[in-house]
Amino acid sequence: MGPLDGIRIIELAGIGPTPFAGMMFSDMGAEVIRVDRPGGSGNPVASVDGPMERGKKSVVADLKQPEGVEVVLSLAASADVVFEGFRAGVAERLGVGPDECLARNPKLVYGRMTGWGQDGPLANRAGHDINYISLAGPLAHIGRAGQPPSVPLNLIGDFGGGSAFLVLGVCAALLHVARGGEGQVVDAAMVDGAAYLLSPLYSAHASGFWTDNRGENFLDSGAHFYEVYATADDRWMAVGAIEPPFYAAFLEGLGLAGKELPHQMDRSAWPTMKEKVARIFCSQTQEHWVEVFGETDACVTPVLTMGEAPSHPQAQQRNSFFEAFGHPQPSPAPRWSKTVAKPASSSPEIGRDTEAVLADLKISSEN
Repeated sequence: MGPLDGIRIIELAGIGPTPFAGMMFSDMGAEVIRVDRPGGSGNPVASVDGPMERGKKSVVADLKQPEGVEVVLSLAASADVVFEGFRAGVAERLGVGPDECLARNPKLVYGRMTGWGQDGPLANRAGHDINYISLAGPLAHIGRAGQPPSVPLNLIGDFGGGSAFLVLGVCAALLHVARGGEGQVVDAAMVDGAAYLLSPLYSAHASGFWTDNRGENFLDSGAHFYEVYATADDRWMAVGAIEPPFYAAFLEGLGLAGKELPHQMDRSAWPTMKEKVARIFCSQTQEHWVEVFGETDACVTPVLTMGEAPSHPQAQQRNSFFEAFGHPQPSPAPRWSKTVAKPASSSPEIGRDTEAVLADLKISSEN
């Protein structure tokens, strides 16, 4: 059922972060009605077995026609949440912006997710994850010393800074309504969320502990004890041995315990230590190092691919993945002790629920 059981959410179909947020709402038990445009949702990765569309209902409405606009406004009148991922001002031009929707339902939470936010000089400019994290700060600090910034997966801007913060904002606004407050607009900008995720490092930067020099700090591949190392079979091991007890276990596993070594936090020695550690890791296979460090607190783990991660014992024990249409999909997170979230195993075809939803709204599907 999930903690959002009984909450009706209208998703104006989009791409990337928009369907991901809808998936999160659906996984938490909400009824999610996705409003698709005629001919498709515009989401290139949507499919009947795609995780981002699972558990939703699909209604087709042409927002360029008055009848389609009326469908959305009628849905808004019956819903707890409407959210969209258009560029700033597009929803208003279509006639389904927050003013129109809140006029139908003053208790409505209206979520808006954009890259740049609803105002500012870039509000109407195009962008993608890499652009948002480049201006927010994270991108400049991802990569190795002497190398260009590394292009990361689109997790920081799109899904971390975007979807997750939209869902957080909407849930907070729903709580405000439940306590007697009015509905309101949630302005979730990926550039804001990406910067917010960087808050601890902004603090470290202000104190001088973290520098602008990429790849020279202890969490950005500068340190030998927070790094990835190649193994003899061309696989990789991840090392995060920061605290002294973990670092001691790390040295023990490498056979360096008791050796005369520089202090762990001697930055001048980090390059030399990296070379030493790299040679040791490269002398054995990944399987060997998994066996060496598997029962220790050295914070050393194998680097697994998406094809391998679901088979790891930790994932198996926690049921971190589930099967849908013969493919593994990540299970919902986080978890609740009372309201257990069980993800749907299928996704709707475009327009599958149009007639049923319109009948519930007492709108003729012939329009």
